[in-house]
Amino acid sequence: MTQLILDGEWKLASLTDGSIVAPIQIPGDVHSALLASDKIPDPYYGCNETDVQWVSEHDWLLTKSFEVDSSTLEAPRVDLMLSMVDTVASIAVNGEVVLLCANMFREYRVDVRPYLKQGENILAVTLKRADIEAKARAERLPFPVPWAVGNNQIPHMNTLRKTQCHAGWDWGICLLASGIYDSVKLQPIHNMALKGVRTAQQWQSNGQCDLTVSIEAERLGTDSASIECVLTSPYGESQSTTISADAESLACGFTIAHPERWWPAGYGSQPLYSLTVSVDGQQVTKRIGLRELHLDTTKDEAGSAMTFVVNGKAIMSKGANWIPLDAMPGWQTPERYRQLLEDAKAANMNMIRVWGGGMYERDCFYELCDELGLMVWQDLMFACALYPSTPEFLKDVEQEVAYQVRRLSDHASIALWCGDNEVIGAIGWYPESRTNREKYVVNYDRLNRVLQEVVEREDPYRRFWASSPCNGELDFGDAWHDDNKGDMHFWDVWHSGKSFDAYHTVKPRFCSEFGYQSWPSLPTVKTFASEADWNVTSPTFEQHQKNGRGNSIMTEMFTRYFRFPKDFAQMLYLSQVQQALAIKTASEYWRANKPLCRGILYWQLNDCWPVSSWSSIEYTGRWKQLHYHAKRFFDAQAAVFVEEQDALALRLINDEHRNVDAKGQVTWYDWQGEVIDTWPFETKLDEDDNQTVWQCDRQVIDERKHQGFFHVVMECEGKESTNTWFDDVYKRLPLPKTSVDVEIIEGKDGLQLLLTSDLPAFFVHLEFEGEGRFSDSSFTLMPCSPATVNFEGCADAETLKAGLRVYQLSETF
Repeated sequence: MTQLILDGEWKLASLTDGSIVAPIQIPGDVHSALLASDKIPDPYYGCNETDVQWVSEHDWLLTKSFEVDSSTLEAPRVDLMLSMVDTVASIAVNGEVVLLCANMFREYRVDVRPYLKQGENILAVTLKRADIEAKARAERLPFPVPWAVGNNQIPHMNTLRKTQCHAGWDWGICLLASGIYDSVKLQPIHNMALKGVRTAQQWQSNGQCDLTVSIEAERLGTDSASIECVLTSPYGESQSTTISADAESLACGFTIAHPERWWPAGYGSQPLYSLTVSVDGQQVTKRIGLRELHLDTTKDEAGSAMTFVVNGKAIMSKGANWIPLDAMPGWQTPERYRQLLEDAKAANMNMIRVWGGGMYERDCFYELCDELGLMVWQDLMFACALYPSTPEFLKDVEQEVAYQVRRLSDHASIALWCGDNEVIGAIGWYPESRTNREKYVVNYDRLNRVLQEVVEREDPYRRFWASSPCNGELDFGDAWHDDNKGDMHFWDVWHSGKSFDAYHTVKPRFCSEFGYQSWPSLPTVKTFASEADWNVTSPTFEQHQKNGRGNSIMTEMFTRYFRFPKDFAQMLYLSQVQQALAIKTASEYWRANKPLCRGILYWQLNDCWPVSSWSSIEYTGRWKQLHYHAKRFFDAQAAVFVEEQDALALRLINDEHRNVDAKGQVTWYDWQGEVIDTWPFETKLDEDDNQTVWQCDRQVIDERKHQGFFHVVMECEGKESTNTWFDDVYKRLPLPKTSVDVEIIEGKDGLQLLLTSDLPAFFVHLEFEGEGRFSDSSFTLMPCSPATVNFEGCADAETLKAGLRVYQLSETF
């Protein structure tokens, strides 16, 4: 009855070149296995990406020897269970083909009992070339369906149900990975096959929650069987019930009289109930968060709202877009998932958007989001291309989406199912669809309707959102520029070359994508480029810049805002200052327009390899300056300067659902750090409130233009926050040449850095060669206010001192 898990070392062999043989770890991928055996160079280093393209041009055979004992063969059925098989594969047991796979996003389950024998058995998986299959499928389509030209380096990936960015993206390496990325299992079954467990919550007017548990199971014979269901509270109190296999409905219910509610991060705690369902030696365990959730899109004076409401409270959604953790799926470890998601929460995020060109994430991702209070905007896996609507394609996708929704819908973190990323917009991108729009709109609608029908059938408790961006149901309007309803992708600053103040021209109801690139830090650059290539136009650096205009856009924007940096290290640093400024400008302004705006998700949280990109966390795990700024501009209480028509205003923001006392002071400093004027304030911020507490006439500021800057320090219940405003672009300001000193202090709680300066210093940023980060960075340092920063890592004081570099804006030129 014991489940046999066939993970661990398998044998990998090329069917194209029989001399290439290596061990492979499953779950894992072909590229990482070949790298571990020195069969290929590191794809992430230098220009090696070009040298490893041959890997995806081979067919590969994966084999595993395993033992089967007599007790397993006594079972009338033994199910082979597979998921995340990438992508076109045939599976054989002892030489007999038992299964064909062609969709990375589906689960496959087949009875292999007739093919097993006592003793040694061989499981063989043949992985076919994805590019050849994609081309063949494209040729069979009744009319051309444009693929993601400009992102994918390999054509027709839109015909295959695999991670679209495996073929390259404007931040992604092209590796076209293949492999098996989840556990391979053999499950003996005697009486009943446990195939799935679903739950539903019904909230009563008295606050009670009724939890219904529905079990999908298949009865094999006439022998009796019973299903045990146990619900355990966060405090260890248990309820249990037994369901007979003969019952008319395989379902049971639990009543939770005083439920502990699950909340998004920043709004409350995340208690989780444990549900265990057991039958015939099989067991499913889930952690359940009890909460009410809906998406409010009611019409209002401005257009239509787009607000996530949890437990009856409007939520300010704050976060970023998520791409696959690594371009080599074998390197996507639970430890790295935890680190990235904890870093997202540390920056005061409460929502992650799983982008549609990646993958439905691993179980551990959603479990961590439940634990951390990170709501998940879940795209279905379609992005930036058009897709077929043939009966065969729709049937395959229907099974895929049904499986994924059933797998994920019990997670408290799932907030929304979204049909795709930018596929509505893509209808207008390609010559074929531009010249015959009606045909391709119908093609899109056929697929999107299937997605909607499946989602609403499988999960009637959450909203289906057709596309991102989208103005609303059956609205194919321009959600890149229409800001009064739906979710918006605002790319006018990056793609259209507008200045940062263009963010002030829109007031999105929910901005689910906007971003600005930077280059990675020097320590990360050292992991992929030799010193000879430390130049943004070197071959290596351009190989690690996948956006064709990326370097040009960044350097051109330098000339608008800054004096040009004096060397390579300062270029990297200044690019991260610039990126942080862009996203800060948008986020603060849109937050200041709450409740009109109820969602800000910037592009993007992470990188899948070391690259120039829009991320706030580098592939190496280092926080860019943007991430430190996000920690401040996403804080539950924030003080932001807002430029109004005739005045500069300070607006205090409180996202929490409780009243908060706030006090502080706005100070106008000159460039020597001397005070020009001060304005203290003290107020009570109501729950979910925005409040203007100070204004200064622009004429007063203009009369003393360039004489100084405004700095605010705010304290809310013992927590201090700061912000700084300048009256012109930085290149025209008389920034003082400042000396910043750092003292490293060893204390019982670890290492602290005491930073002091003789004059005001701006965007003071700490960079460490080793692993670890800082409690704060990229901030304004005043001579009157030394800053104490904690180091969060394992280095000792000597190592930290040796690997530390401190940047500031006035040293860039």
